[in-house]
Amino acid sequence: MWQSVVNGQTLKFHLAGINNQNFIMRDEETGSWWQQITGEAIQGKYRGQKLENVPMDEVTFAVFKRENPDGRVLRPDPKIAAENKYETADWEKEVAKMPVRIDGKLDDALEPRALVVGIIAGGKAKAYPVSALEKQNPIIDTVGGKEIVVILGADRKSVRAFEREADGRELEFFVKPDTGEITDAETASVWDFSGTAVGGPLKGKELKKIAVLKDYWFDWKTYHPDTQLYTLGSR
Repeated sequence: MWQSVVNGQTLKFHLAGINNQNFIMRDEETGSWWQQITGEAIQGKYRGQKLENVPMDEVTFAVFKRENPDGRVLRPDPKIAAENKYETADWEKEVAKMPVRIDGKLDDALEPRALVVGIIAGGKAKAYPVSALEKQNPIIDTVGGKEIVVILGADRKSVRAFEREADGRELEFFVKPDTGEITDAETASVWDFSGTAVGGPLKGKELKKIAVLKDYWFDWKTYHPDTQLYTLGSR
């Protein structure tokens, strides 16, 4: 998600095309083309400039509603909805049939369309296969000198990442398999999925959230060629 203001100018974006299954956006005001995944203008007046990132979550509606009881939901365009263009469809199966361009060499241990959770911390990029997170939850790691934790939600779909420092100390986290409760080993404080301690000595403390992007491995690797890839037991 990106800010729509560049150099004090508010831009209106439209879909101009698709490049390697990534949107290319065109702004009305200058005709510049922008890459979806990086927020960078690749053609036009603003070429080389980047949109400012807006923190976002890719979580289930149940998680969103629980954490934001007064949250607003974007309504579909009535005209388009009437034409059934929002009809439920298994579009991922159709997308999987499309060819992709792969720049450089992919790790042979991971299929190009394997889902990963991409993270950038301390100027370094790293990808965490969702399949690894399903087997090892949470994942404790170091990226760009930052001590982090990557957590799969109780719904087994939502993913978040945080810096592990709280109250001047680094914490080790584990998830109880029977309840999904998140606890730290140092103080036995209980944490919710938003990164807030809800019980124990650290109650009220909040972990610093790290932006994550759930993406296909080939796509993440294409736009982050120097990325590291997490493997089970690599820490």
